[in-house]
Amino acid sequence: MIVGITGGIGSGKTTVAKMFKDLGVPVYISDIEAKKLMDTSASIKHKLADLFGAEAVNNNIINRAFIAKKVFNNKELLNQLNAIVHPEVKKHFEQWYNQQTTPFVIKESAILFETGEYKKTDVIITVTAPLEVKINRVIERDNTTKEAVLERMKNQWTDEQKIPLSHYIIENTNLTSTLQQVKELHQLLYKKKNTL
Repeated sequence: MIVGITGGIGSGKTTVAKMFKDLGVPVYISDIEAKKLMDTSASIKHKLADLFGAEAVNNNIINRAFIAKKVFNNKELLNQLNAIVHPEVKKHFEQWYNQQTTPFVIKESAILFETGEYKKTDVIITVTAPLEVKINRVIERDNTTKEAVLERMKNQWTDEQKIPLSHYIIENTNLTSTLQQVKELHQLLYKKKNTL
């Protein structure tokens, strides 16, 4: 059973995924795996150089800052970047999933809905937090500005779009309460798996 975890930037979806991991659930963090694939796949590097120009790859190393700047305010370029990286992540996830033996796994992805990957999950959990909390978390984490965070948020679905398509919602404002919600869901998902 594949359980998708998603949430907007700053919602704390990775924190929630790690809580599941601490409970013994295999967790696939799409963003981390995408970065690893970008660093190791010759095919991805070649396509990125074609799309962004030679500056995108220096000495076989991806120039992330250069690419990030290019796609920052360009939705079309961002979509083209995703079209290069996401099929590879999808393949990699399938290989990883086939090696797991637990009743369910977690696939964490910021853009689970945007890529359509949510259709390939059995259960979807959306992690939410108040807007100001999310903004402050990202400012602190990335040492950035409120304007930059709001700009990044524009490229993601809103909670209002995600919630109706989700099976469960985790409100992540207080870690003690979040952990409690994760533990309850963990029990529930085990029972759910046994009834599938």
